[in-house]
Amino acid sequence: MTATAARPAPQAKTPLLELEGVVKHFKSRDGKGSVRAVDGVTLALQPGETLGIVGESGSGKSTLGRLMLRLHEPDAGSIRFEGEDLLALRPGALRLRRRQMQLIFQDPYASLDPRFSVGSSIAEPLVIHRIGDRASRRRKVEELLTLVGLEPDAARRYPHEFSGGQRQRIGIARAIALEPKLIVADEPVSALDVSIQSQVLNLLAELKSRLNLAYVFISHDLAVVEHISDRVAVMYLGRLVELAERRRLYREPAHPYTEALISAIPEPDADRRRQRIILSGDVPNPESPPPGCPFHPRCPKVFDRCRTERPVTTDVGQAGDPHLVDCHLHGPRA
Repeated sequence: MTATAARPAPQAKTPLLELEGVVKHFKSRDGKGSVRAVDGVTLALQPGETLGIVGESGSGKSTLGRLMLRLHEPDAGSIRFEGEDLLALRPGALRLRRRQMQLIFQDPYASLDPRFSVGSSIAEPLVIHRIGDRASRRRKVEELLTLVGLEPDAARRYPHEFSGGQRQRIGIARAIALEPKLIVADEPVSALDVSIQSQVLNLLAELKSRLNLAYVFISHDLAVVEHISDRVAVMYLGRLVELAERRRLYREPAHPYTEALISAIPEPDADRRRQRIILSGDVPNPESPPPGCPFHPRCPKVFDRCRTERPVTTDVGQAGDPHLVDCHLHGPRA
């Protein structure tokens, strides 16, 4: 799928990030087959935009995020950052580009070296990229800690001395140390208590505004994604099945899979509760996805064509408000 941002704000001539036909397959454990982790994804991200990526476990969300940063090498397709082909960059040039693309990890403790002080962990990107001297890096670390809501003297302490929410703030400080333009946040609040999640989400939103960041926000929690995203992409078995502006997607989901995911979001207001859609069966094995539409074995609206023919991407939105969906219910008639 491909789309420009659905927000009314002026668009940049060149998207910040573009993926076209990106494919990534991994060898199966027995070495005889391959797992189709990402299977032909096309999308674009504008500067300052937040794109939410949702889907069940095993849908390919995290692999797609790592492909965006070229932490995985794709088997096919193209990845461009500010119009530059990332796949053509040699190690030295890629290293320079990496200053503008950073990752926030899911587990805030595992992502921090317990042998390093917090200050050393945050300063590490500055050291790697040879930015400043020891004194200027120390000042930068103190500024970053203050920016994420921690005291400057936290730099002298170690990760085990902090709570999960505080450790994630430290991870965020490290991610913004190089003043990137893009941050891929891979399930950044899923390991945190519910009471702490909103604090971290509000921090990310504040930093986006202050630093003009673009986010790719990966999560299985659609309520969290609704809170922070401008557009939302829905993945299933390595493919994008729906992509739209946030309000439109949550109000008028076009794909049966998206409908089912949204129906599972808890609604405190009894008058607004949606009818829960229960999907049958489990996600198919990505080593041998079903023919036709990959969702058809679980789809409550399946018909014969779904079982044999893969749907094409169709725009069901309005002018200036694209809403892309891969589903025979909305595609061209046979």
